[in-house]
Amino acid sequence: MKKVFKGIEDKRESGDVWFDELKRKRTDGPAISTKRYVEFNESTKSVHAGQYDDPNTNALGTPIFQCSTFYLNESSYNAIEEGRGRDEMIYTRYGNPSQWSVQEKLSALENAESSIVFSSGMAAISSTLLAVLDKGSHIVSSRDIYGGTYNFLYEDLDRFGMSVTFTSPTNIEEIEAAIQDNTKVLYFEALTNPLLKMAPIEEIVSLGKKYNLRVIIDNTFLTPYNVKPLNLGVDLVVNSATKYLNGHSDLIGGTVSGSRKLIDRIWPQMLKNGGSMDPHACFMLERSLKTFALRMRTHNANALELATYLEDHPKIKKVNYPGLASYNQHELAKKQLKGKNSGMISFEIEGGDAKAHSLLKTLKLPKEATSLGGVESLISLPYNTSQASLTKEQQKEIGINDGLIRLSVGIEDIEDLITDFEQAIEQIF
Repeated sequence: MKKVFKGIEDKRESGDVWFDELKRKRTDGPAISTKRYVEFNESTKSVHAGQYDDPNTNALGTPIFQCSTFYLNESSYNAIEEGRGRDEMIYTRYGNPSQWSVQEKLSALENAESSIVFSSGMAAISSTLLAVLDKGSHIVSSRDIYGGTYNFLYEDLDRFGMSVTFTSPTNIEEIEAAIQDNTKVLYFEALTNPLLKMAPIEEIVSLGKKYNLRVIIDNTFLTPYNVKPLNLGVDLVVNSATKYLNGHSDLIGGTVSGSRKLIDRIWPQMLKNGGSMDPHACFMLERSLKTFALRMRTHNANALELATYLEDHPKIKKVNYPGLASYNQHELAKKQLKGKNSGMISFEIEGGDAKAHSLLKTLKLPKEATSLGGVESLISLPYNTSQASLTKEQQKEIGINDGLIRLSVGIEDIEDLITDFEQAIEQIF
């Protein structure tokens, strides 16, 4: 006789079959009386999707639910018993109206069934990977991956009995050759830091289907405004919300979006890792996302014009930017971004790192700082910031040469930015 746990049989006899994996269906979300405005365009979704209008106060905009816990009731107890605690307000680490609101806005922008917000980008990345891997798993990733992600994959996965192979993010043959019998995930960045190499997402997705692998894309540099990886067949997309999604250099956060089934699998890992986003940070992120599409249009337009100016300057050796005809993946960029580009530029200046340091000190508008995606232009040298954990040999191997500068182009008036670069370059040469 088939063994059935006591209580489950009673539920089956009463007609409650939520637990039956073949029949169970959860709605997108979870959500709290919100709409996604899926029939509208990017700016409209940025402004309206996910917003919670409080019926008791008629407040315009989602309130900050600054509480750690919620009153328990019959619905809460049933959710706990049935393993669907993500769909009820029980404890803020599990879920909070402020979290649900911004998650709905993100899902609208990503075209996702469900999303989770985290306390940092690395919390999103580590929780996502640990949730979809098990002991003995292998990952194929990129040598050009963000330094924090590289360190997690290279240094920490071994402790969990997992392994990683790093490849070129652009060479699909090398990526396929790295796949092993125990490979479970292909993990790449849509646009790499700092050389702006573009992953061929649809080709990577084809490999995932061929070998039955999960495909996870970090879309921080491009954002869902420029490309929606889920539309291209990716299983999960992660972002550092610290960057363009928030866009004001005043918040640390991360996101993951995908199918409800996979996001429900990541949620308990987030609970164990403790990386949930607090209600006030959720409020700030949702507030900032209202201008997301507006900001991205300006970032893109400014970056294209500034990249064109720099490419024409005799003291600039090379410019990496997807919108330029000289970009070595320009055809892929046109196909994948469909006329959009990026707010990021990297370029090499004559005179190496010494002149690069001088330029950073001489510019008036771009701020010399790490991070990116803020309304203000931010500028740095990758060799001693984002890629500082790599040896000189590793840096050279992926193309980080002397004099390489990374520039996150802000939303300042482009005429002012170009004038500032003109005066700065003239002073240092």
